Amino acid sequence: MRKISPKMMKKAMKRMGIKIEEVEGVEEVIIRLTDREIVISNPQVTIITQGGQKSYQIIGEESERKLLEESEVEEEISEEEIPEEDVNLVCQQTGVSFDEAKEALMEAKGDLAQAIMNLKAKKIN
Repeated sequence: MRKISPKMMKKAMKRMGIKIEEVEGVEEVIIRLTDREIVISNPQVTIITQGGQKSYQIIGEESERKLLEESEVEEEISEEEIPEEDVNLVCQQTGVSFDEAKEALMEAKGDLAQAIMNLKAKKIN
């Protein structure tokens, strides 16, 4: 079988309408699935273009990691964690009841400014 030089290979691919391009500076490639991520470290990424379609070839060190569920990522705040002074401040700033202010603070995960803004926006609408 006859060996083909890289130069001849490039010419042949150009005639077939195939373009190959190396992507520089890639640190990590992540493929996100519904339940996990495939992480490719130290990747070599090549883009192959043919007929307007791009294909990506990725070579590197593969590992997997489990995706955290939304409940694990977002910390819930309980009623006991909201200081009464914060609730009173929201009441004073918005003119709502104690219970409404407390609920707004829980929705805003204890963020005073966010709770006040949310309540004022509700009053406008």
